[in-house]
Amino acid sequence: MMRLSAFADEISKDLTEQLDVLTSESIKFLELRGVWGKNVSNFSDDEVQTIAEALRARGVGVSCIGSPIGKIGIKDDFEPHFEKFKRVMEIAKALNTRYIRVFSFFIPEGEDPVTYRDEVMNRMQAMTEAAAAEGLILLHENEKAIYGDTADRCVDLLSTVNSPHLRAIFDPANFVQVGLRPYEECWEKIKPYLEYLHIKDALLETRKVVPAGEGDGGLRQIVAELKAMGFEGFASLEPHLAAAGRMSGFSGPELFRVAAQAFKKLLAEADLACS
Repeated sequence: MMRLSAFADEISKDLTEQLDVLTSESIKFLELRGVWGKNVSNFSDDEVQTIAEALRARGVGVSCIGSPIGKIGIKDDFEPHFEKFKRVMEIAKALNTRYIRVFSFFIPEGEDPVTYRDEVMNRMQAMTEAAAAEGLILLHENEKAIYGDTADRCVDLLSTVNSPHLRAIFDPANFVQVGLRPYEECWEKIKPYLEYLHIKDALLETRKVVPAGEGDGGLRQIVAELKAMGFEGFASLEPHLAAAGRMSGFSGPELFRVAAQAFKKLLAEADLACS
């Protein structure tokens, strides 16, 4: 059975409010990106422990660490970033999740991503090998303006590294925002590598993010595909309905509920159960 998760920092900076809203929507997992206005990669051991205890008390698990790893320029120094990545791996293990969301590095504006292909592959290979040694799985998100922002370059990355410890997140809205139709142009290409989904939708004409099913993300077709393939991974709500920045997004409690209900409606229409 597919499992529902969410970026709870889209609800509030406050952990208690995050958990209150998740619980009210019967969502039993969160994708941990931030609490108290602080990014997950910067949490101290004490903060990780506080979060772990709060989650345990509410019966909420961590589906994935929504890390910022790979969200630096491909020309930026990789060594300190790799040290941050090692800290994120420690946090993932402390919170009992095997998944870490990553990106494939911002490409200088106006330049051909292929110019930087070798460096991207070297960095992603190094991170994947480190994750494998820790029993963790990196999930690559098709973020705008990184190497893997198109389906073809995602496949290039995933097939080149060719490891069960580097898998794909399918983010429909992000594909829309680079001018692609996610279901028609991307789904079949990514499906062999699919491990996880981010649930957000967007309009091709304006690139505006909208609730699931209201844009050009092909969410209805994708939900039907998930049902047909018996997908048992996570679908994580990332609404971005109030604000969308380069490092995070925000919706607030009410818009988060709108996003959750929109996706649940699609699941109900498809008669797809989700825990």
